[in-house]
Amino acid sequence: MIDAIERFIDWAGRAVAWLTLLMVIVTFVVVVLRYVFDIGWIGLQESVTYMHAMVFMVGAAWAMQQRAHVRVDIFYSRFSARTQAWVDLLGSLLLLLPVMIYIAWISWTYVADSWSVLEGSREAGGLPAVFLLKSLIPVLALLLTLQALVQIIRSYQIIRRAD
Repeated sequence: MIDAIERFIDWAGRAVAWLTLLMVIVTFVVVVLRYVFDIGWIGLQESVTYMHAMVFMVGAAWAMQQRAHVRVDIFYSRFSARTQAWVDLLGSLLLLLPVMIYIAWISWTYVADSWSVLEGSREAGGLPAVFLLKSLIPVLALLLTLQALVQIIRSYQIIRRAD
C-alpha cells in the first residue's frame, strides 16, 4: 500500500511538473496577443494562475517525497540516518500532520460554499471554475497527509533497523 501511495504521488508530481512548460508557453501567447495584436484574453491569463496553483498544491507532496523541501540542511545532512529518521518522524507527527488536518478542516466550508454556487471568476471573460481552483486546497492536505504517513512508516522502519 505504501509503495502504491508513493507511486501515485510520484506520478502526480511528474504530471503537474509539465504544467510549468505549459505556463511559459501560455504566458508567451498572452504577451504576444496583448502587445502585438492588442488582444486581451482574461481566461487565458487566469489559466496561468490555475496551472501555477496546481503545480504548487499537487507538487508539494512530490517535493517532499523527493526531499526537495527547504530544511536546515547544515544540521540535517550531518545527522546519522537514524537521527534523520527521528527528525522526519517527529516532524511529520508533530508538525505536518496537524497542519494538514487543520488545513483540510478549515478549508472544507470554504470549498463547499464555492462548489454550492459553482463559483466562477469575478472578471468578465474569466474562467468559470474558481470552485475547482479552491478544491486544490484539500487536495494539497490529502496528498501531503498521505506522504507524511509514508514518511512516518519509512522513518519508523529505519529506526527499528537501527535498534
